[in-house]
Amino acid sequence: MQADTITNIGYQFFWTPIGSMIGYFSSKGLCLLAFSDSKRLASKQLQLQKKCKASFKLNSNAHTNQLQKELTEYFCGERKVFSTPLDKVIGSPFQLSVWDVLEQIPYGKTISYKNQAITVGQPNAIRAVANANGHNAISILIPCHRVIGKNGTLTGYSSGLERKKFLLDLESSFNV
Repeated sequence: MQADTITNIGYQFFWTPIGSMIGYFSSKGLCLLAFSDSKRLASKQLQLQKKCKASFKLNSNAHTNQLQKELTEYFCGERKVFSTPLDKVIGSPFQLSVWDVLEQIPYGKTISYKNQAITVGQPNAIRAVANANGHNAISILIPCHRVIGKNGTLTGYSSGLERKKFLLDLESSFNV
């Protein structure tokens, strides 16, 4: 019987105007990006560790350098689309389908949870869609902050509504 191989997952910290973030990278790309003070960070780290049979190591490489550059450009209003490779290893098939819809929301635009549920093909699963958004493993690059209540209110953002408002205001100020 062959021993399970351990996947090395590198991580790096990133400064943003709304708080420190931590990113985890496989050899394929970014697996997890969350604010360092996120209440769900520990459970996402554990999920990543179990799913990939991973050990974590502080590491700087081409992926981390690219993400730092792109986050800086994003917060300066110079980047609307990210090209950092993603490795979506965390998430159920339903969550991944919900997150795929998030990636289609244009910079500076928003949709409602109801519209997102319809797009996923589950028009009555608004709460399930909102829950899946809350478990998004790759903040900002998979823009769950662009989903709002059907009446235009800011609701639900696991990193805090202040951050959601900041991100939406940032994008609307540079979306010309």
